[in-house]
Amino acid sequence: MDTLLLLLPDLALIATGALLVRVARWGDGFWVGLERLVYHLLFPALLFSAIVRHRIDFAEAAPFAGAVLAVLLSGVTLGRLGGRLHPVPPVRFASAVQCAFRFNSYLALALSQRLGGDAGIALCAVVVAVAVPLGNVAAVWHLARHGGGKLLRELMGNPLILATLAGLATNALGLEPPEPVTAYLSRLGPAAIALALIAVGAGLQAGGGRGDARFAAHVVVVKLAAMPAVALGLALGLALEPLAAQVLVLFAAVPSAPASYVLATRMGGDGPYVARLITVSTLCSALSLPFWLSWVR
Repeated sequence: MDTLLLLLPDLALIATGALLVRVARWGDGFWVGLERLVYHLLFPALLFSAIVRHRIDFAEAAPFAGAVLAVLLSGVTLGRLGGRLHPVPPVRFASAVQCAFRFNSYLALALSQRLGGDAGIALCAVVVAVAVPLGNVAAVWHLARHGGGKLLRELMGNPLILATLAGLATNALGLEPPEPVTAYLSRLGPAAIALALIAVGAGLQAGGGRGDARFAAHVVVVKLAAMPAVALGLALGLALEPLAAQVLVLFAAVPSAPASYVLATRMGGDGPYVARLITVSTLCSALSLPFWLSWVR
């Protein structure tokens, strides 16, 4: 598997956004509208569709789901530790700490399919069902707490959390959306990834985003080194089957989610700083991903 080739489309889209914001000069209003579209419509459709498409036997998947939860909590804990070791302004910390534990679910699904076909996608669906809603809750909690917003209101009104909860409920009840609805959602999903990554690239050109290099390095190391190490230890300790071990390590090792930038921007956080973290983690994962996956082949 050539991981670099799989990451190149994401990197190219980030570069496209960086180029457009310099060359096209469409103005801040255009980019604000794009972020709103991704945040309120496209990403919720992607998350709901990803969960609903793959049926999950929660009882059978319990040990694997427990391992996913443990890996996610390790990222949250170690990310928060970075704020103590390398103090940064509260809003910057709240914006960036999510990059230590949120993951690029689109890339994880694509790579899971490469690793194990439908079985790989089914395992990644468990990852999405566990890590996406809890990761979103943790991200919104930090931003609401430091941004002065009401936590419960932010959680209950967050479109990413609402979409994942709706997907989980639909999955648990065994419901299946009508074919036209499924087709509609399947068309929105790819647009979410493309436009979010273009927005990340555009955010790199905005003012600010520099400084606090130690905290930035801490976040990237947690996401691309500490979380995969925890996942590998759990996979070996629980004697997971090879494919389950691969998907668990994959979930931990993929770069930070593009949605982190959109969430930080929409909730008044430090979007440019988050954009840099996403870009760096995506670049570095071209080397780290093959390394971690080589341990569970």
